[in-house]
Amino acid sequence: MPKERGRSTIVSNRRARHDYTILETFEAGIVLTGTEVKSLRAGKASLVDSFATVDDGEVWLRGVHIPEYAQGTWTNHHPRRHRKLLLHRTEIAKLIGKTKQSGLSLVPLSLYFSDGKVKVELALAQGKRKHDKRRDIARREAQREVAKSVGRAVKGKI
Repeated sequence: MPKERGRSTIVSNRRARHDYTILETFEAGIVLTGTEVKSLRAGKASLVDSFATVDDGEVWLRGVHIPEYAQGTWTNHHPRRHRKLLLHRTEIAKLIGKTKQSGLSLVPLSLYFSDGKVKVELALAQGKRKHDKRRDIARREAQREVAKSVGRAVKGKI
């Protein structure tokens, strides 16, 4: 059987980019059991309400829902268990220093297969306030309007 190549996204946390300002991203491996990988290969997972914490020099992913594997037996996993993330020691030390600052948190952005291994894209993020969200929405709508008018001008429908 040939080895997998490339990157295929399993699930992404679209809400995170809306609720947080992303300062920095990290790629981390994740410790999983066999039935969790099979469930992820079926494309089933949810990053809603998930976050990461640093406890005793280890990074843990909490709140990720990976449903039980349908063909699994007594070896099935618990859907919302805490999962250990695999990062370099220097990255963990950097995250410990940054999360000590007020208002910074670790948020998973996406879960994906990279060359056959499950990876998580972890972001160091700062929560947005309501007026920041409104400003982003207004900016997006303005860009959309500009793109529409440029499209109409190109087609000659002005």
